[in-house]
Amino acid sequence: MILTHWKDQPVKTTPHQVDVRQLYDKTDAQAMHILLRPGEQLKPHITPVDVFFFILEGTPTVQIGDEMEMVNENTLVESPKNIVHCLFNKSEKPARILVVKTPKPTASARLL
Repeated sequence: MILTHWKDQPVKTTPHQVDVRQLYDKTDAQAMHILLRPGEQLKPHITPVDVFFFILEGTPTVQIGDEMEMVNENTLVESPKNIVHCLFNKSEKPARILVVKTPKPTASARLL
């Protein structure tokens, strides 16, 4: 059994300049933990693989294509490949999001 706690993982350097930590990295999938403090957001980007977001804590606003909605905890949001998506924390409390990409991307996301 392999156990991974998000707080034990190093913060990755990304263009988004937020707390992103890799939890899982295999050929078939990649999982990241994102902590968005109040007022933080990702840069809009397009990923070449399917992605889903599972909201662990808080109420981030999720943009998928032209749709934007505040999402509650314990909710899964799907984002198809090659469509713009973004996460915002417009609330007063931290938001934690599990991000899963499948399959693991072989090319970088394209920032907009």
